[in-house]
Formats: sequence, C-alpha cells, structure tokens
Amino acid sequence: MGKPMRKGSHTTTRLTCHIVWVTKYRYHVLKGDIQRRCRELVIQICDVEEVEILKGVVSKDHVHIHIEYPPRISISQLVKRMKGRTSRLLQKEFPKLKKRYWGRHFWATGYGAWSTGNITDEMVQAYLEHHRSKESDDDSDFILE
Repeated sequence: MGKPMRKGSHTTTRLTCHIVWVTKYRYHVLKGDIQRRCRELVIQICDVEEVEILKGVVSKDHVHIHIEYPPRISISQLVKRMKGRTSRLLQKEFPKLKKRYWGRHFWATGYGAWSTGNITDEMVQAYLEHHRSKESDDDSDFILE
C-alpha cells in the first residue's frame, strides 16, 4: 500500500505535494557550499514543521521537493517559510550572494505546487465502510452516491 498514513486523534491523512521554486533570474548560484547549506536548511525547516521529504533535489538554479505534510500546514505558508529562511541565511552566510542579489531577493517570485498521491476507490470504500459499521447503531446512515 506504500507509505503509512499520518494519524491524529481524529484524523487519518496522507497529503503529498510536489513543489518547485527557482533562484531569481535563474542564476546558477546553488553550487558547492551554498548548495549543501541550502539542502541543510530545507531539511531543518521540514523537520521543524513535521514535513517528510519523500524525494528532493537542490539543483544549480532551483529546489525541487516531493513532500508528505500534516493537514495543519498550508503549502503556501510552508513555501514562504522555506524561501524566506533560506534566502535570509544564505545571503548572511555567503556575502558574495548579497552582491549578486542587491535587492535581497534571492528566490524568484512564486513557486509551482502539484498535489500528488494515489488513493484507490477501494481505499475510500473501506474507510467509509469502517466508519459506517463502527459509528452507526442502526442502518439509518445516509449514503451519498
């Protein structure tokens, strides 16, 4: 069935998303120590936010990650945190970036995000059937079909 579901006290989820964002002007600045540090920062932010990186790449001019995330997080807020924190710290730690990005904008505006994942009709039916039999004393459930 793949990766396990995320379970809370009242929820069962597996939310996955594919996210890409690029450096401003698509400059090839994510190399060597800068690339390694960017990777570390993205991993740290995801750890703090309880986001699991399923796959990810820091290329010379973009970051590309596939994540599984909790329902309390919005993708826009997560990307805002990742872009903001990495931009601030990379420019602070690597002064040569400040010269290239004199306006202090390291990343291009925006990002791409696509929901991913795969849930079968059988999985949905099993979930609904489980809750119907567990929570219903009689057969008076209102079936939506």
